[in-house]
Amino acid sequence: MTPNLEWLELIEQARGVARNAYVPFSHFHVGAALRTVSGKVYVGANIENSSYPMSRCAEQSAIQSMASSGERGFTQIAVYSESSPPASPCGGCRQVLFEFSPEAHIYCFNDKGEVLEGTVKEFLPHGFRLEQG
Repeated sequence: MTPNLEWLELIEQARGVARNAYVPFSHFHVGAALRTVSGKVYVGANIENSSYPMSRCAEQSAIQSMASSGERGFTQIAVYSESSPPASPCGGCRQVLFEFSPEAHIYCFNDKGEVLEGTVKEFLPHGFRLEQG
């Protein structure tokens, strides 16, 4: 996919917010920017904690910001990392993204031009929904 202007905005926001990551242990900066169904953009960076389970991924930070603002769905999310290949959302993040928007598009990228992309459902083909239980 060649990114259009909407994607380019998210790509720049994700790259920029990665600088705000609090990563004193891993030094692994990740930034995420998502666009909601209403067109608003929310960003998040990964935040580590001495108590490792309390750490938060960039994707979840962006989702929490979105949900805290009253939004409940997104159409696209860009995830930036310096790693090669680009970091893909972890399993927990895939499930959180699936909860809100399984059809949304994910665009993972780095500064080398490497890209991983697909829908949330393609990244997590059998995501859990409470209605299934």
